[in-house]
Amino acid sequence: MEMLRVYSSLLAIVAGLLTGLIVLSITNPGQAWAAFNTMLFAGFRRGLRSVGNVVYFASPIILTGLSVGFAFKTGLFNIGATGQLLFGTYAALHIAIRWTFLGPFAWVVGLAAAVIAGALWGVIPGILKAYKGVHEVVSTIMMNYIALFLVNFLVRRNIYNSLNNESLPVPRGGIIPKFGFDRVFAGSNIQGAFVVAVVATVLIYILLNKTVLGFELKAVGLNRHASRYAGIDEKRRIVIAMMVAGALAGAAGAGIFLSDSLTFLKVHDTMPTEGFMGISVALLGLKEPIGVFLAGLFFGYLIVGGQTMQLFDLAPEVIDVITGMIVYFSALSLVFESLAVKVFRKLTREGEP
Repeated sequence: MEMLRVYSSLLAIVAGLLTGLIVLSITNPGQAWAAFNTMLFAGFRRGLRSVGNVVYFASPIILTGLSVGFAFKTGLFNIGATGQLLFGTYAALHIAIRWTFLGPFAWVVGLAAAVIAGALWGVIPGILKAYKGVHEVVSTIMMNYIALFLVNFLVRRNIYNSLNNESLPVPRGGIIPKFGFDRVFAGSNIQGAFVVAVVATVLIYILLNKTVLGFELKAVGLNRHASRYAGIDEKRRIVIAMMVAGALAGAAGAGIFLSDSLTFLKVHDTMPTEGFMGISVALLGLKEPIGVFLAGLFFGYLIVGGQTMQLFDLAPEVIDVITGMIVYFSALSLVFESLAVKVFRKLTREGEP
């Protein structure tokens, strides 16, 4: 059955890519195959430089995917990774920009502040769910918009560059070190956020599979009432689950903006896409930490491929459509899984004597 789940995700990827090829064939038949082929192999086109760019785009998506996937494993649907990311971003930027007395350790405190801020933003819908029965989908969606406009307000008030309508630049001490990756993947945009993503993946795997708390969180996700009967405080576990999910999304915000590639938070009414892509990454990764990590790398690969397709005579909107199709089919991986299970059971019954 576990392999069927893997096959369902692979089938979703193939379906999305084939749909993308069909869209390309309709919009630009002459260059469809060349553009599609470029997208498929762009992640290795320039060797380690391209691989580094894949990792750069994948790192925050892995963290938001872990956020959504962790909530899934505990029976919760965290749509609020975007708001948690934004709140964590502001906390990290405020520390990095204003607390210059921390010197080279500003990024450490900024990252910790982002984790705490994201956890606090995630714990609110967790409390509403556990003690008031408010569905987390509704509360987390509303918390996204509250975070967006609250962060805009805080940026304007405390760390604002009015000339460019964005946050002030991050000092060197506030930037997460690259830990030598910039030398290995020379010429790429790779950042130290990848280390954060790897560490987070390992910690979440250990938490879910090697600890009593992880067992209790998954038990509550499977059946709250049975967990309560077994002596587990299900309300407290729900709050903890949303807090951990928020912390992961907050870390993603720090990973994006405490870098020398993107150090400015624009003040506008658009939400970052990394939070919503985390949903698809979590579904494609089967809600498992290792699966989410690999799915995040795949989405980073697609982003790099989409950028190289602009070398062809294709409108930018076509690339967005292709990416959207792949995300859409990735989100339908659970449907493919259900179909695969039904086919497997049917074949099993037919093979019985």
